Amino acid sequence: MGALSLRLPDHKHERLRALAKSKGVSINSLLDEVTTLILAEFDLKTQFEIRAQRGAGKTQRGLELLEKAN
Repeated sequence: MGALSLRLPDHKHERLRALAKSKGVSINSLLDEVTTLILAEFDLKTQFEIRAQRGAGKTQRGLELLEKAN
């Protein structure tokens, strides 16, 4: 497991502490949850871009399949 040192202004640190406390978790767990969400969003965007590239130039065929499905 890696370690990360993060410098934040005091007011942000206090707000994170309050948020973590309200959720009943540590700041570390809270940040782990946030990074998981951000990385999942990044992975989905990357997958979408790869699939979009594979479909480039195939718009008409896609529309034909969509019409056939209706």
